[in-house]
Amino acid sequence: MSNTEEQAGPSVAGSLAHRVPDLGALELLLAVARVGSLGGAARELGITQPAASSRIRSMERQLGVALVDRSPRGSRLTDAGALVTDWARRIVEAAEAFDAGAQALRDRRDSRLRVAASMTIAEYLLPGWLLALRAQRPDTAVSLLAGNSTVVAERLLSGEADLGFVEGLSVPAGLDSVVIAHDRLIVVTAPGHPWGRRGRPVAAEELASTPLILREKGSGTRQVLDAALGGLARPLIELSSTTAVKAAAVGGAGPAVLSELAVGEELAMRRLVRVPVAGVALARDLRAVWPTGYRPAGPARDLLSLTRD
Repeated sequence: MSNTEEQAGPSVAGSLAHRVPDLGALELLLAVARVGSLGGAARELGITQPAASSRIRSMERQLGVALVDRSPRGSRLTDAGALVTDWARRIVEAAEAFDAGAQALRDRRDSRLRVAASMTIAEYLLPGWLLALRAQRPDTAVSLLAGNSTVVAERLLSGEADLGFVEGLSVPAGLDSVVIAHDRLIVVTAPGHPWGRRGRPVAAEELASTPLILREKGSGTRQVLDAALGGLARPLIELSSTTAVKAAAVGGAGPAVLSELAVGEELAMRRLVRVPVAGVALARDLRAVWPTGYRPAGPARDLLSLTRD
């Protein structure tokens, strides 16, 4: 397209907007044709009769033709008015079809929610949030993609998820975030392990030199532990879910590092015991994340609000 055409486009559209009555005026004309009086049309559309008369006169001036003959017995379309009404009906029907299509797009967007969450959040926090969301939006279909924090970022950046949750120390590149909760990693082991019976805390050096049951690299849990130990954590076993790590620890395979959120029941039932640790910072933030430049909307916005409540 040439510069001349590009420059001409807005002026042509602007002049068309000045020559064609707005939808409200066209709907009023159709109502006059339908009920046979200006007053009845005004009542149907919820406006005053003087406002309706003013709008008809303005439309007549705009088009340069008389549209309605007014008399004590009512209002009757002129021949020109009848012709304009036929054209108006097509425009209003097209506008209604446009609105219906746009609404369908909104409904399709708002009827589904794709959530990507790292494992601890997916297993221990998200179910409660989704139950609360169901109470607010019973018709919203929710799909959950669970994986480590790296996977969550990939899902969001590829457009496969609308909202994500991660638990590492940093926000993956290309994502915006907000802190929704705080968490702490703890060292646990089966009651029969030597660490389960010792009276003094485990120092950072001993923790780093002891083979541990760990989440895989890329997980938020592993990221926090590696940062706390300077990358020196030694895996005895690497597993891809919090539940699997917990089961291995309960079975006596060795000490494990897990979220406090994940082991409340096992600690209460004495299937696991907490091992005190000295000189190791294992606190972390839990975050909701989404692609940079896009604020969560629709059910994603509602879910985000629930997590912060």
